Amino acid sequence: RVRSGHDLDLLQNEWRPLWVSDFPLVARDDETGAWQSLHHPFTAPQEADLGALTDAPGSVRSRAYDMVLNGTELGGGSIRIHRPDIQMRVFELLGIDAEEARLKFGFLLDGLRYGAPPHGGIAFGIDRIVAMMAGSPSCVSKDPTGLVSPDGSARECRRYPAPGIGNPPAGCSP
Repeated sequence: RVRSGHDLDLLQNEWRPLWVSDFPLVARDDETGAWQSLHHPFTAPQEADLGALTDAPGSVRSRAYDMVLNGTELGGGSIRIHRPDIQMRVFELLGIDAEEARLKFGFLLDGLRYGAPPHGGIAFGIDRIVAMMAGSPSCVSKDPTGLVSPDGSARECRRYPAPGIGNPPAGCSP
């Protein structure tokens, strides 16, 4: 897309922001046919589409959003599900039964039962913003942490294992 813009001399020296919303909540996996979240399993569906969660899940729009500037996604986020009944319906749609939901997300479901308010977030790619400000296609350089291999793949962090069942949520930060 960017290359075509250069090749066809379509680029203009202007700021063109775009707020993108109304993404689908789920899509079918091509191989298994199972429904998968397009953002994450905690993204709220649009209120107007709640009735279609069971009968026509592919038509349900999410409350996810992206901020795009001149064709580059700068950040994205979503409004999270804040009702336990809706969260369980989404889990069931994704093939997560009540037992698995309780095991993996019991803390969240318990918190939602106490009346969590609507909440959301957005995360910006500071590297993308800096690159645009610098007029560069990228500001990525060598990884000072040593956690990224020369081919760009992540290396295993032996000192701080990834969180999961049995591992504390420490991440790879000292």
